[in-house]
Amino acid sequence: MNNSVYILEDRAIIYVNGADAKDFLQNLVSNDINRVTENSSCFASLLTPQGKFLYEFIIIKHKSGYFIDCEKSQSEKIFKQFNLYKIRSKVEILNLSNEFVVASFGYEKYLSIEESKDIVGFTFKYREDPIILDPRNKNLGARLIINLEKLYLSLKKLGLKNDKIDNYYALSHKLGIVPKDLDKLQNKLFGIECNFEELNGIDFKKGCYVGQENTARIKLKNKLSKRLLPIKVIDGNLSENETITHNGVEIGKVLINEKYPFALVKYLDKNFNKNETLKGKNSSFKVFVPDWLKI
Repeated sequence: MNNSVYILEDRAIIYVNGADAKDFLQNLVSNDINRVTENSSCFASLLTPQGKFLYEFIIIKHKSGYFIDCEKSQSEKIFKQFNLYKIRSKVEILNLSNEFVVASFGYEKYLSIEESKDIVGFTFKYREDPIILDPRNKNLGARLIINLEKLYLSLKKLGLKNDKIDNYYALSHKLGIVPKDLDKLQNKLFGIECNFEELNGIDFKKGCYVGQENTARIKLKNKLSKRLLPIKVIDGNLSENETITHNGVEIGKVLINEKYPFALVKYLDKNFNKNETLKGKNSSFKVFVPDWLKI
């Protein structure tokens, strides 16, 4: 069993609390907040009114409110966006990033803990702190959200040893789930093109939320023709916003070009073949389709 743990220092915790916290989030995010209980957490996104991607996060019940586990580079913007929507709602929005930390460890290790259940998003308390089986994909493992002062004692009791965060990023990228650099996706694609349906991040049966109209239309009218897919670089370097062509036809665009790259790809185009090696301006690469994405 792998006892590695990754301290996700690039994650932040925002706390949404107050009498209207549940309704406030329900009217904003793409998933159904009614799913979030002491024993269940969810993945969700905040979209533009047109349905374009803005932010993504994991929502966990905490006391009378909700933890929002998000990328640290986006946390201040999410905090400001929530406050923009707050108006007269009875909610308190706090950035607790200096107090709480997110740690991730493997699926098998998670299953070895007595109270765990093999259900994505399943949540239970370990010494008063929530452990969550990642609601996007169980192969990403579990997350512990904990006060920084208690972190190392809990990790010791769980028999976990600190490992390089790059190993977590590499696992996430291999699974086809964006691990970082989410800012590079903002306003460049629809939320549904981020595979949020397959990653359990959209509820098509809930009521209105920001961006719901276009998201539902793309789904119901079968208009989904592009998807965010991971890239495996064979040689050279990718450029951000670089056009991907094959047989002289544009089939996609590189959105994240760094160490763990992703592209928005016209996956239904006859010129796209996931087995083909593609040539960029300064690189050769393959676009791969994760196993969980049945396309």
